[in-house]
Amino acid sequence: MNARRRAVYFSCSDCWLVGVVDCPAAPKPRGVLIVTGGPQYRVGSHRHFVLMAQELAASGIPVMRFDYRGMGDSEGDPRNFEGVDDDLDAAIAEFFKLLPTMKELVLWGLCDGATAAACHAARDPRVAGLVMLNPWVRTEQGHARATLRHYYVRRLLERGFWRKLAGGTLHIGRTVHSVIELAAAARQRPSAGEGAKSAPSLPQRLHRALAEFQGRILIVLSGADLGAREFSALPDRHPHWRKLLDGPRVQLRHVPHANHTFSSKHWRADVSAVCLDWIASW
Repeated sequence: MNARRRAVYFSCSDCWLVGVVDCPAAPKPRGVLIVTGGPQYRVGSHRHFVLMAQELAASGIPVMRFDYRGMGDSEGDPRNFEGVDDDLDAAIAEFFKLLPTMKELVLWGLCDGATAAACHAARDPRVAGLVMLNPWVRTEQGHARATLRHYYVRRLLERGFWRKLAGGTLHIGRTVHSVIELAAAARQRPSAGEGAKSAPSLPQRLHRALAEFQGRILIVLSGADLGAREFSALPDRHPHWRKLLDGPRVQLRHVPHANHTFSSKHWRADVSAVCLDWIASW
């Protein structure tokens, strides 16, 4: 299906934001807004967001991607993923204005973009679905556990590690010190707890948002990403996460061997296929 691409300009708190819309000739009533993550703009790493938009639009799904304030071609001061709610409000309003036949929206995000999308979706009735790639749930303890379990254990099984050790090119003292520090961090009690006087941690805030959100959720995890490993550990350590992810609204998919940004065209093709199938399934 042929799709038309156009640039859009819209305001957010006295700043002009820049976006791009891929609109099929006969758009379906469910659109997708791509939410960027980290220090990225609307193209995405390895042009992933551009290619994803093309794939979706070729199947009749209208897609919009845009730059937050302070990023890419948009005006304003830079902000982190916890400060983009107004940007998302402005982008969603513009998307529905451009496509008055659109009935509902899926927010599609990578890393902290996925977490930002989830926190926004819980309060926006126009959002019917979430696609979350490697959601960002970083804590000091969770990162330490994931690094110890999935990085250092893997390193011990690699021939290159033992060659460096035998050849004297590995700084064993530095490595041991790093492992000791990570082990200490992994054993620490979280600084933010469930009590009324404690600020909730990022995993707790994300769980609350997903529990409040009433739409459908697709979570796609890379096989070779520590952030994905940290997320995968949540249901093993927390029953409330296990209950949420086992629920009927949530689908969990894995892309084996993929890195954080799905840099291979084969990994990106897997993501596209999973997303298209999921969006078409309801």
